Amino acid sequence: MQRALEPELMDDPEQALVYARADFEEENQGFVSRFLESYPDLKDVHVLDLGCGPADIPIRLARALPECRVTGVDGSAPMIALGREAVRAAGLTDRITLRCERFQDMVLAEKADAVISNSLLHHVPNALQFWYALRQLAKPGAVVLVMDLLRPGSPEEAQALVDRYAAAEPAILRRDFYNSLLAAFTDDEVAAQLTEMNLSRLLIDVPDDRHWVVGGRLP
Repeated sequence: MQRALEPELMDDPEQALVYARADFEEENQGFVSRFLESYPDLKDVHVLDLGCGPADIPIRLARALPECRVTGVDGSAPMIALGREAVRAAGLTDRITLRCERFQDMVLAEKADAVISNSLLHHVPNALQFWYALRQLAKPGAVVLVMDLLRPGSPEEAQALVDRYAAAEPAILRRDFYNSLLAAFTDDEVAAQLTEMNLSRLLIDVPDDRHWVVGGRLP
């Protein structure tokens, strides 16, 4: 099945609110736990979250690593507004900074010690822009953890995944999940992207039937 692009930004306030209210406890906490297990020595570090959405992962990470600072970036103004509200409610405004801008245009005064990203890449028309920005925004030797959806082999397989994992979710979320699966990359495509960007030191894993994960240290 060929990749079918979806909008790069989630600019609809209702769409952003439904996403923010959805139960991503298992995925988001699993992502943070994987980061902590993969890099147990990280403490006083600057973490950059590309595509931070409503800031659930930055908040979870800041709570787990009380000495870290997190910069989250997302091009969606409604998402950043929801994220800032959540950060204030969590009492973490001193350690989490959220920026509303496209990652392609981002400049950091202080490059990151670690770069994380969950479910951004499938929104990006040109995946190489993502890997280029990740490398430019991070220090040499920075740690990386990127997770995203895995494109299934057919629209029917995509619908089966929606029915399996999102049957009880609102219609907007089911629609977005389906479209995101069609816009996602396969693990072979991601491996080719890493090779083209001279990032072959990063390793790719497929932990379940709908995600791939890339982790490691930058050159």
